[in-house]
Amino acid sequence: MFDQTLLSPADGYSQLCEYLEQLGTKHLLVVHDGAFAHLKVADAIKRLPQTHGMAVTEFSDLQPNPRYASIEAGVKRFRESHCDTVLAVGGGSAMDVAKCVKLYADMEPGELPFVKREVTPNSIPLLAIPTTAGTGSEATRFAVIYLNGVKQSIAHDSILPQAVLLDPSVLDTLPDYQRKATLLDALSHAIESFWNVNSTEESQRFAASAIEGVLSHMDAYLAHDASHCLPMLQAAYRAGQAINLTKTTAGHAMCYKITSLYGASHGHAAALVNRKLWPWTLRHLNRCIDPRGQAYLETSFAKLAHAMGCETAMEAAQKFSDLFDRLGLPVPEARAEDFPVLCASVNPERMKNHPVALTVEDIDQLYHEILNEKGR
Repeated sequence: MFDQTLLSPADGYSQLCEYLEQLGTKHLLVVHDGAFAHLKVADAIKRLPQTHGMAVTEFSDLQPNPRYASIEAGVKRFRESHCDTVLAVGGGSAMDVAKCVKLYADMEPGELPFVKREVTPNSIPLLAIPTTAGTGSEATRFAVIYLNGVKQSIAHDSILPQAVLLDPSVLDTLPDYQRKATLLDALSHAIESFWNVNSTEESQRFAASAIEGVLSHMDAYLAHDASHCLPMLQAAYRAGQAINLTKTTAGHAMCYKITSLYGASHGHAAALVNRKLWPWTLRHLNRCIDPRGQAYLETSFAKLAHAMGCETAMEAAQKFSDLFDRLGLPVPEARAEDFPVLCASVNPERMKNHPVALTVEDIDQLYHEILNEKGR
C-alpha cells in the first residue's frame, strides 16, 4: 500500500535524473530550504535543463513550522510556471510545504483555504530528498502547516513521496544541535510508534530497526564520522515508515507548543516530553485504553526494551532519559502562566493514540516535570 522507490546518489545522481525522465518530467518544481545551495545534489538539479532538457523552478518561501501563506505561494508558483513534478529537498518544513503544494496544485484558490476544502485528487509526482536524519517525513503521508497560528494536520495517501533519495553527503554540514535534535526526533517517532494503539507487527519491526540503527551509529555520527551518515538516514527513514502506519501519540501532542513557546526544535521538544512521559506511562498501565488489553501493552513495552538493549521497560525509559541528559540539550524555563497555555494546546486526536488515558491534571503535572519552572 505504501511502496516507495529508493534512489541512490551514486554516479552523479544518475538514478534521480533517470527516474525523472521515466516520469516524463518537463518542468520540475524544487521546494527547498536554505541548505539547498550548499548541497552536492543541487548542482545536478540545476544542470537538468542542460543535461536532460528539463526546466527547473525553485521555491524557498518557507520557514520552520511553515505557514499557510507558503502553501498558497507554492501552489501559485507551480501553476504559473506550468510545472508537472514536485521535488522536496530539505528538512521537515520543506517536506511539509512540498507535500501540500502537490496536494493542492490542481485546486483553484478561493476564499476558503485549501486545508478546509475537499481535496481534488491529482497524479502529480512527488519526490523527496531529506537533508536531516530525523523527521522521517520522506516516508509518511502526513504534513503539518499553520493557519492563522493554529496547527493543521494534513493526512492523505497521495502525499507519500513516490521516490526517496537518501544522500549521506547532505549531512556533512549539519550543525551539532540539529544532529542531536533530529536523531532524538527519529527515536521519538520509533518509541511512540511502538506503544501506539495502532501498532502492528510491521510497524514494530520498522520501529525496532530504527531504534537499533540510531543507537548503533549515534556516537560516531555525532563525532562527524561520515561513514555513519547513511545508516542514520536509513534509521530515520524506518522510523518514518513506522509512524506512517501508526501516527504519533501524546509525546508529539504535547511537544508542539514547547517548540513555539521556547524555540526548541521539534526533535528536542519531543524528547523533552518523552523522557518524562515514558516512565509515567509505565506507572499507569492499569489505565490501558489499547483494545488489545494491558497484557498486550506490557508485551509491547518489553519488545521496546529489547530494541533499546535493556532488560526491563523501566530500564529502557531511564536509558532514553540518560541519553537526553548526555546530549546536553537545555531544559526550557516555563513561567507559571505558561502551563495553562501548554495544556490547552494539546491535540485530543493524538491523545487517542496513546495507550494509557491521560487527564487534564495528568498533562499539567507532566508539563511541570518536563520543564523547569521559573521561581522554584
